[in-house]
This record gives sequence, C-alpha cells and structure tokens, in this order.
Amino acid sequence: MRWWPPATSAFMLEARLEALAHGDFSFHLRHAWVDRGRIAAPMQLAVIASEDQKFPFHHGFDFDSIQDALREQEDGIRTRGASTISQQTAKNLFLWGGRSYVRKAFEAWFTALLELCWPKTRILEVYLNSAQFGPDVYGVEAAAQVYFHKHAAALSRSEAAQLAAVLPNPLRLHADRPSAYVVARREWILTQMRALGEVSYLRNLH
Repeated sequence: MRWWPPATSAFMLEARLEALAHGDFSFHLRHAWVDRGRIAAPMQLAVIASEDQKFPFHHGFDFDSIQDALREQEDGIRTRGASTISQQTAKNLFLWGGRSYVRKAFEAWFTALLELCWPKTRILEVYLNSAQFGPDVYGVEAAAQVYFHKHAAALSRSEAAQLAAVLPNPLRLHADRPSAYVVARREWILTQMRALGEVSYLRNLH
C-alpha cells in the first residue's frame, strides 16, 4: 500500500457489515481516492493544524501529548486526544473502534510499521483518503463533493478548516450544518494554519 491506493479500510468494511447486519441493503458508502497532488494544500495543512502539529517531526507518537492527556485523565478532565495522524491512519486502515488495551497495542504496532515503511507524505495521503468526515462519507474527495460540491483540489482555506473541524466526531459534528462549536473550531484551525505557514510547513514532509 505504499504505492497503490488501499481498496478499502477496516472502518469502511465495518460500516458496510453493520449496515448488512441491520438489513440495510441500500447502504451506499461515499468514497473516492485522490492522490495527494489533487488535494488542496490548505486541506493538507488543516488536518495537521487540527490533529497533529508535530506530524512532520515525530516518529509516530507524540509523547508530550500522551503525557498531557494522561495528566488530564487523572484529574478527571478530558480536553484533548493524543493520537497522531500516523496512529489514526493505522487505526482507520487495519483496526476497529473502541478503547481497549488490545486495540491500542495493535495500533502502536501498525503505527511503527507505517512510520518505518512509508514516508510522511504517504501517511498523510492515506489519512486524508481514509478519514471519516460524516455518516458514510470517507476521504476528503467524497467530503468535498458532498459538502461543498467541488473536488478536493479546489477547497478553500475556510472549507478545509471546516472539514478538519469535524474530524474529532464526524457522526455528531456536521461540515454542511456547522454548529457554534464547529465554527469556533474552524476559526481556531485557521489561526493555527496561519501560524504554521502553509508552503514552508508542508516542505517539512518527506
């Protein structure tokens, strides 16, 4: 899969199987692969700004964020996740939902393999093509067409940030009907994108 697009992902398969289990034979999953060169640069930067700002520099795990998340959990507060884009890619492709220690162990194993075998550009490309952006909407090309009626290559900075804003919970947050929370998160992501710098930051990927 370093060179060829994955035909599907574990999460997409899970969605199909769940629909069949409930007798929904009309289920239609929206997904279309696009190469990284056909994804607008602001979209690439938006997911990094929102999900994993250290993505170009770590080796799959952000240990500072993990420590912060553990401290917040001990204090009974949960304001952030600690999963990197590499970890989320491994989970989306190969694993299932949930928070069990077994799944996290598999996630760590596959994350290490991805970081060893794939360049960062490939990890980001597969992430953008496998992430869920809404009910039965997977990948940035399908999301761009469903929510903004355009291709991923044509997404504006604001549209890219709005799509990235729903990633924490794409079943409850809506890119086409943004709540006050999504709007506020979109504006925060845009601020982070300006601080990172689009062209110079994406050059760090290799």
